Order: sequence, then C-alpha cells, then structure tokens
Amino acid sequence: MSEPAFSTDVLSPPPAVLSVAPVTLEVPGRPVDLQLRITAPVTGDDLPVVLLSHGQGHSHHLSSLDGYAPLAHFWAAHGFAVIQPTHLSSRTLTLAPDTPGAPMFWRSRAEDMRHILDRLDAIEAAVPQLPGRLDRGRVAVAGHSMGGHTASLLLGARLTDPEDATEVDLADPRITAGVLLAAPGRGGDALTETVARNFGFLLTTDFSTMTTPALVVAGDKDDSAHLTVDGPRWHADPYLLAPAPKTLLTLFDAEHGLGGVSGYDVAETTDDSPERVAAVQRLTWAYLRSRLYPGDPAWQTACDALTTGPHALGRVESR
Repeated sequence: MSEPAFSTDVLSPPPAVLSVAPVTLEVPGRPVDLQLRITAPVTGDDLPVVLLSHGQGHSHHLSSLDGYAPLAHFWAAHGFAVIQPTHLSSRTLTLAPDTPGAPMFWRSRAEDMRHILDRLDAIEAAVPQLPGRLDRGRVAVAGHSMGGHTASLLLGARLTDPEDATEVDLADPRITAGVLLAAPGRGGDALTETVARNFGFLLTTDFSTMTTPALVVAGDKDDSAHLTVDGPRWHADPYLLAPAPKTLLTLFDAEHGLGGVSGYDVAETTDDSPERVAAVQRLTWAYLRSRLYPGDPAWQTACDALTTGPHALGRVESR
C-alpha cells in the first residue's frame, strides 16, 4: 500500500489541492438532494477520508459545503480526502419550517454521513482525478458546534428521541476516529431553559456509549451562554463523560469560533486569531494522522510544538 501524499513537515509548502462542488447524491425520501464538496490533494493514493460536518452560525454559507475552508484545505493538503455535506439545517436551503426534523435535523445530519460512506464509489466517479484513490479502511469524522453533535452520534453517543421516546443509536463502525470542535456537552440542567424547551434532542445526550477514539477541542473562553449554564467546561463533556480512549485539547483564550475555523475572515468569529487557527489545523490533522496510522509520531510532534513551554497555545490531557 502506498503512502498518502502529505508533508512530514507541515510548515513546508503543502502540495496542490483539488476541490469539487457540488457533487450531488439522490437520497430517497430526503426533501432535497444531498450536495457535497470533496477536497483532496492532487497527487497521492490511499487517501484516508474525513467527513466534515458544518455548524450553524449566523452567516449564510458557512453552514454548508462552502464553509470550513481553513480546515478542509489544510487536511487535504496534508493527505486526507475531505467530504463536506450541506445538511438540511443549512441556512442556504429554504425548506419549509414544518419539514420533518426541522429546524436542526439532528437525525438527518448523521444519516447524511452514512449515505456518503454507502456511496463512496459514486462520489469517486463524480470527481476528476479521484477514482481509486480513497482508503475506505481509514475513515474519520469531524464537526464544529452542531457539527460536533453530529460527529458525536456517529462516534457512539446516544440520545432519546423527543418525538417518540426511543433510544437513538447512529454509531457507524466504519468510522474509527473523530474530532469534536466546540461540540455541545451534556443535557439536563446544563442547558438553558430556551434550549431545553426548543431543542429537546439535546436534553438526553449520553456520552457513556461514545467508545470510538476522539479528540475533543474546547476553548477556555467559550461560555456559549445561549446554550448552556455550565460555561466553557460544557464543551469538555464529550471528553469527561465518554469512555477512553479520549483526548482533550483546551485552547487558551479561545471562544466558540476557535480562532476562525469556520471560514477565512468570518465576521461572526469573536476570537479571530490566525495563530490559533493554525494550531487547530495542525493538531487536529496530527491527531487523525496518528490515530489512523498507529505509531505515526505526528500527534506527539505537534503537541510538543504547540502545547508545551511558555508559549503554549493550549493544553492536552488524555485517558
């Protein structure tokens, strides 16, 4: 098996990247077709796959396949094939408010990712220069904010459907690693009254079944007061309440945008920091690299460079 294209020195000039959108999948019963963006290095084979789930936010296009370029481009430039869906919750869509699952479409979001994995052959065939280059044995999921909730379900977290009180299990065994960026934490009394009343699916999140290895990224200034009464520590819950192996990266002075991961020069980023974004890019890439390729030193190297010493941008703990 050939090694995927990536630079062992992530500070050196990265290889060229191709990005193709929209790639459209017809999904029976879905209100609109599932549209994707695929970003991958121009060269290299056996590319591991990262499914990237967008958050919500105030901007129109960030909650779609057009968001999160800082992450998608970096990961692709260093050897991953990144697949980004436009979920039904996207502000770019004009679905009727009474569409089943609205407004957050929490179940459909996770099902989107499963549809993608079911149809990787069709996705490869639709993208020039991609056929035969994906490594189906190395698949990860990542998500920011609401996308982190989506990722957590695919990694094994469960909840009780507020519509019919059934337990929901959307874990996908094809996914063997994950990254949760500023993801929602526990439900119950940790939620604001407004969230508990309007987004009942968040009330019963159970991380005790989230067994797949994951990196949880949280900002120590991300109080998300519109969602939780627990303050910044809420975003560490997927680490604190899930079984090992899990890793927590706490970013110093970071708010919900983690420096600006959702897009370049995004006005809604309250903690704009190119340096912080660069750290998130490198550390998340390194975590996935070392998880998908056991023994690879990328994660330790990145931690030594960015989370130790007097100029550390964050701290790491694992269990």
